[in-house]
Amino acid sequence: MSYSFEYIDIILLAMIAGFIFLRLRGILGKRSGFDGKASTHFDKILKEAVVAKKSENNEVFDEEAQKEFLKGAKIAYETIITDFSDNDNKLTTSKPLLNKETYNQFNEALKERSGRGHYAEITFIGINSAVIKEHKKIDKIFNVTVDFIAEVITCIKDKDKKIISGDPEKIKKIYDTWVFSRDITSANPNWQLVNILT
Repeated sequence: MSYSFEYIDIILLAMIAGFIFLRLRGILGKRSGFDGKASTHFDKILKEAVVAKKSENNEVFDEEAQKEFLKGAKIAYETIITDFSDNDNKLTTSKPLLNKETYNQFNEALKERSGRGHYAEITFIGINSAVIKEHKKIDKIFNVTVDFIAEVITCIKDKDKKIISGDPEKIKKIYDTWVFSRDITSANPNWQLVNILT
């Protein structure tokens, strides 16, 4: 009789462990690196971030909308940085997140790096903070400027794997100010990076 109770205890413990595992997996996720689906998620998060509420004259970008926007902006930031670090000399995943001019600037930088025979090794550690510095509507265009502080491990190597710059064992803190933009009259919900301020 005592054996049956032991089996019941084991089954209950296994069920509890399984439940805890599934909850942790749901909260923390199972991503070990960039999975290439960020741009779609970014679009979904931002689809109604600005246009959900309206006043009589213009869009309302309230605290709730700003929080939702920053969720997507962080995803976009990591997507673009990670895509730029890939050594296939072209932007793929992040292309929908960039306007034409910014896309061309990134591609020129990649071509220049490749022409010198250099390649990048970048490990994205995470974003320490993302703060909306400014948001404004000019005619039908809504711009949001975001200050990012992030951490990466980065170095540039030549074709002989000699380090040209950076340190593959040192975490570097980077400070970026990016401007995202969207045509609020467009049916397209996508936001795009339109400028990187120095």
